[in-house]
Amino acid sequence: MERITVYTARRIHTMDPGRPAARAIAIADGRIISVGTLQSMQPWLRRVAHDIDDRFQDDILMPGFIDPHTHLRMSGTYMGLHYVGPITSHGPDGPVSGLPGRDAVLGRLKQLVDEQNDPDSPIITWGYDPGMQGGHLDRDMLDRISDQVPIWVLSYAPHIVYTNTPMMARTGVADDTTAHGIGRYPDGRLNGWFIESRAVGQATRPVQRQVYRPGFGPAALLRQSQVAVRNGVTTVADLAWGFESFETEWNDHAKVVNEPDFPLRILLIPFDARLVAKYGADRFDYLNSMRAQATDKLAVHGVKFINDGSYPSMTLRLNFPGYLDGEVGLTGETPWEDMVECMLPYWQAGIQIHSHANGDQTVDMTLDTLAALQLRHPRFDHRFTIEHYCISTVAQGRRLAALGGLASVNPYFVHYRSLIHADSGFGPDRAEATARLGSLERAGVTFALHSDFNLVVGPMAPLTAAWVAVNRIAADDATVMAPGERISVDRALRAITVDAAFVLRRDHEIGSLEVGKLADLAVLGADPYEVESLALRDIPVRGTMVGGVPHMAND
Repeated sequence: MERITVYTARRIHTMDPGRPAARAIAIADGRIISVGTLQSMQPWLRRVAHDIDDRFQDDILMPGFIDPHTHLRMSGTYMGLHYVGPITSHGPDGPVSGLPGRDAVLGRLKQLVDEQNDPDSPIITWGYDPGMQGGHLDRDMLDRISDQVPIWVLSYAPHIVYTNTPMMARTGVADDTTAHGIGRYPDGRLNGWFIESRAVGQATRPVQRQVYRPGFGPAALLRQSQVAVRNGVTTVADLAWGFESFETEWNDHAKVVNEPDFPLRILLIPFDARLVAKYGADRFDYLNSMRAQATDKLAVHGVKFINDGSYPSMTLRLNFPGYLDGEVGLTGETPWEDMVECMLPYWQAGIQIHSHANGDQTVDMTLDTLAALQLRHPRFDHRFTIEHYCISTVAQGRRLAALGGLASVNPYFVHYRSLIHADSGFGPDRAEATARLGSLERAGVTFALHSDFNLVVGPMAPLTAAWVAVNRIAADDATVMAPGERISVDRALRAITVDAAFVLRRDHEIGSLEVGKLADLAVLGADPYEVESLALRDIPVRGTMVGGVPHMAND
């Protein structure tokens, strides 16, 4: 250690319950040397050359925020496609306005067809949201726009591709197909839906070159890293590694993430179905080889299983009484009856399992699987994590605690979508009780808050996630949804810092400001412990620090 830099602040919240507050933090070689006051750290400062940096003296410092479930590179995939979603998004040339409803979307698709000079060239779009835009699309609707030009529409949460007849013909799907995820009308006709990862992959093959454009990955990561800085995020996990290509995705990340000025740490979590398809029995050797390439900014972690559909796309699995309109949702690629055998090799190898479960029926299956794994091969500190945990029951939270499991929860839906799905999809009771954080806390479950950014309609803004979790106010900015599921400000802030680090098995290095840990910080313009809870989402984020390197939001 040649030199220490000491940053002073109006207040530092360490998230270390033994030493919760400080006024200065000393950093050297990217790690924390001491947290306290200029007076308390004199034993260091008398021995080592140092600088006092007062640039944050009027600000609040906290551990850098952690979003444990994102898709930063994949989201960049869609930015170059025609956008038909409900909110303002971003394209290569800047902001793109949203479309208010299904009729407007159909009108936009007709405009694109009319402007198409080559009838063999498909119309490729993304962003459709059946909950916000008035219901699902289908083959007959799209055929009325054109039965000659192929039309391909990906939902905002990319769990469904909608096609017309010419596009469906290019996928190779025939009337007698029995493939998982191919949708049908009640009379048995193909309805142009391709649901969940295997079917979406089949629908994407004819347009793969247009969707996965060369060179989009590094640009997407650089763009999204600036979103992270503006929201105080210093670490994310990507839970779809391998969806396109393990090698290409890793290379894109390695190219930019390991650069000294890249302001983000990223963990890549492989998707089991792709891992098995590509490497089979050799997949553990492959994972070990990739772990050997890890740095403190880019590493491989765990494994992910997708076990049902999406909350916003209304394809998750529900127990009785099910959906308002009689839909049933869809499971993931792995048959539920095979789940224990499919997860067991990872479980026995000590690899942390992240299990996507949006609906309460899927949560039941996931808990049954965890219980069976424990009977087959008992484990301590397994950190088996249910991802999303959107629709659940109080009993499920208590069972998750009894089995030693964790939850990584998307709370944004409480604000952005609960009123929508009370009347579209799930009914008022389940929509109101989306993201039962209060029940998890009472049960003793450790949980994190995540965004799924940006494959759902919502931001990657941890202070907004905390605001939702604390207040549970719906999109009308008036209705409180399930007030008994609210949590305290402190618990919400833990869920975006140290508890999120625990979910990612990184709490020994990040998530709190303690001696020896990586020097990752969020710089805030107001104190989240002092403002009114309704003002949490309005706290200015000045920037971040990653490994002791400042990254300011206005740079």
